[in-house]
Amino acid sequence: MADQMTPLNVAILAVPEVTASALYGMVDLFSSPGRDFQFITHGVAGDQRMRPYVVARDANRFRAANSVWVHPDHTLTDCPRPDIVCIPDFFVNPGESVAGQYEPEARWLKRAHEEGALLASACSGAVLLGEAGLLTNREATIHWGYVDTLTNNYPGVKVKAESSLVLSGEAHRIVMAGGGSSWQDLALYLIARFVGLREAIEVARVYILQWHDLGQQPFATLARSRQTSDAVIKQSQQWAESNFRKPAPVASMARLSGLPERSFARRFSKATGMKALDYVHALRLEEAKWLLETSDEAVEAIANDVGYEDSSFFGRLFRRKVGITPMQYRLRFGSLRRAVQKE
Repeated sequence: MADQMTPLNVAILAVPEVTASALYGMVDLFSSPGRDFQFITHGVAGDQRMRPYVVARDANRFRAANSVWVHPDHTLTDCPRPDIVCIPDFFVNPGESVAGQYEPEARWLKRAHEEGALLASACSGAVLLGEAGLLTNREATIHWGYVDTLTNNYPGVKVKAESSLVLSGEAHRIVMAGGGSSWQDLALYLIARFVGLREAIEVARVYILQWHDLGQQPFATLARSRQTSDAVIKQSQQWAESNFRKPAPVASMARLSGLPERSFARRFSKATGMKALDYVHALRLEEAKWLLETSDEAVEAIANDVGYEDSSFFGRLFRRKVGITPMQYRLRFGSLRRAVQKE
């Protein structure tokens, strides 16, 4: 934990593709411990326990991915030695390699880690940990849409896409948060670990933050599109997207392909990384999630609508693949529709 008189140095790494909301949101949250709760409850700011600063390749200001101006506080060569380094998410094409694009940042991250700093990434920021060679044969997490970016480009990485927070490396000095606003979970975890649980709870109360204990699984798209050059399999996928409700869809896909069922099954798996039946289940469950979000239709009726005659089987499958029951999903994700309908 931080010394009462010496704030922890928290370097927040910025690249031109960075998401400004995460970058400066981290600055806000790491500036808060010890200071803001005291100000709100007693009218006098307390002593700041962490000192965040923005670090970039050079000192020139630049526009972030969403056109917000970023003004680095320090460069990679002149920044104070960090206790913690945070890497916010940045825009990278899912699945593609960024090899060679961030060599100065990768070298700096590796050196900071060797000198004892804890490295923490949010969402796609984990890609820079991979570029620094720090994910080889280690567990990791990243936004569910970027799983292929890690698995395709960094040897031996074991992605736990269902997890919102993964601790890895010696003494757990590599911490990764999953997608979207999980940078908030990351910040709260680091505050609790290095400053104290009480301070983390106070920051959560000041900013009205909620810990995402469900992880990423309920948010993920199950039927992630995987590009394939196999025209036969691509045709069967396109057919399934419109016909997944029909009985025995895999047999129909095989007939459409002109291949024997076993040959079709092997070829589909090779081309997409999924079994054909799992692909159909994914399409059906995505439609079910949409209906749960946007309608009051009974769960049994939704099961039938998407192609399942047995609603009990549908419920078990939904929980296994999504992580929560259909009713729990509706309660959590149907709230936006209910709020709009009140207008």
